[in-house]
Amino acid sequence: MKKLLLFFCLIPLMSFTQQVDSKIIKGIVKDNSAQMANVAITTSASKNSVYTDNEGKYSIQAVSGETLTFSYTGMEPVEIMVEDVTRILNITMYPKIEQLEEVTVTKSSRKSQEDLQKEYATNKRLIKTAYGILDADRAPGRVMMLNEEDIMPIGICILDVVRNEFPSVLVDGDCFNGGNIIIRGVGSISFDAAAIYDIDGQIFTNTPIWVDVNNIKRLAILNNFATATKYGGLASGGVVVINTVSGTQYPKTLVDQARLRNNFYDNGAVSQQSLMKNAPEYLKELHASTTDDAAETVFGNYLSKYSGSYYFLVDSYRFFTERGNGNFAEALIRENFGRFNDNPMALKSLAYVYDSFEEYGKANELYKEVFILRPHYAQSYLDLANSYRRVGDYQKSVGLHTRYAYLLENGFISDERGEFMGLMDRELNNLIALKGGDLMSKKNLRKYALDDDFKGTRLVFEWADSEAEFDLQFVNPENQYFKWQHSLKDDADRIRDEKKVGYSVTEYLIDDSLPGTWRVNLNYLGNKSLTPTYMKATVYHNYGSAS
Repeated sequence: MKKLLLFFCLIPLMSFTQQVDSKIIKGIVKDNSAQMANVAITTSASKNSVYTDNEGKYSIQAVSGETLTFSYTGMEPVEIMVEDVTRILNITMYPKIEQLEEVTVTKSSRKSQEDLQKEYATNKRLIKTAYGILDADRAPGRVMMLNEEDIMPIGICILDVVRNEFPSVLVDGDCFNGGNIIIRGVGSISFDAAAIYDIDGQIFTNTPIWVDVNNIKRLAILNNFATATKYGGLASGGVVVINTVSGTQYPKTLVDQARLRNNFYDNGAVSQQSLMKNAPEYLKELHASTTDDAAETVFGNYLSKYSGSYYFLVDSYRFFTERGNGNFAEALIRENFGRFNDNPMALKSLAYVYDSFEEYGKANELYKEVFILRPHYAQSYLDLANSYRRVGDYQKSVGLHTRYAYLLENGFISDERGEFMGLMDRELNNLIALKGGDLMSKKNLRKYALDDDFKGTRLVFEWADSEAEFDLQFVNPENQYFKWQHSLKDDADRIRDEKKVGYSVTEYLIDDSLPGTWRVNLNYLGNKSLTPTYMKATVYHNYGSAS
């Protein structure tokens, strides 16, 4: 990446400032069962403060870029960054896992989870648990740890690894019939409870003999009450924490992760027919129309009712285009385009639909508008660069990649976790490898083209609404699955990074070690407002090759 920056001329940098717009944010706060009164909502910059009423409702003035904090005694606080499109935030709060007595701290050397995340790659005394990153050197009591270079490859399963490396830990059973790990020091003298297992944040009570020993990055034994208490009564026998290579690297390789977990798919996905039963009435009536004239009449009848809803137009465009009535589809967007103006979420949703119909020129115009509205969002660079690539303007695509890298290196934008930059690098490397001949001489192509170490199927998921929460379930050809949970409750650090950097995308890779058909299921959890979210899924077959 750095070498490429020396070769490509930087296109003129756009000077930009984030517009400071004060707005009213409204919503309802609830727990799992009912609305919550007296929840405190505060803003980080303007220091405004309000409380929810008896119905859980609130209204507060905020500025784009600052953070809203929702606080209530006994509940985990919720922090959400206000964006340009933020208007409604319906919040669900959850009980605190652990409450500590209030103390006064004059000076502390304790590191935050964000600090530990930055150190994880280089500090071998850190291990990721279901409840955050644990520092073995600062944890109460002794934490026994093992790193990948210390694990002898002769072991067949986790039982062998623990038996060979931790003589003080009792192991019974074998790698064929199963067994247990007994950690002395946690259970009582008269009762030796078996340990539970925390593997990449998922809890298992049965010994995971299916874990590939060569895929273990770090392993820790939690053998005292202080370190195991967060797991509750299940951890009376202690906890074996395992971080796998495939579970901690980015991007994620699906084969290893799906094989890792002893989860088998139950064919429980909802059918498309069942989904239509819960579709909006306008969609039901459109699909029930037998002629173009009848469908156009249905559209006209609902147009005024959904006057402020861009998604009605997006859904209608999709319907009429799929029906072959392209002229009407284009007209309804053209005549009502005012509903999309200055709304990057609406523009991206329509651009996704244009992409799906291979209307790349139309989509490119929308991505340009989004870039103007959100020049400080990392996603704007990726979207427009990929759009230029789809319309064949490879030089502009490379220019956007170069500009983003320049801004990042000079501190104009940030990407502390590096996940988004890794995705940008992959896109640029692939572009140079496949289209470099249109950009430079063969001599320079050989010099600057970077080989991607991945060959196979690449899955890229993008969503238009940054508040969208969902689960992605990847089912492998052997009917085992891996689930990625994208929600504030399950991965607050990830959501915080997405807001800070400005991206809404993830990628997963499937190599050729497990041939067959994979399935991907989506469970949508909402977006803190009663509106749809549009997701674009792109599948690259034979990624990294000319075909």
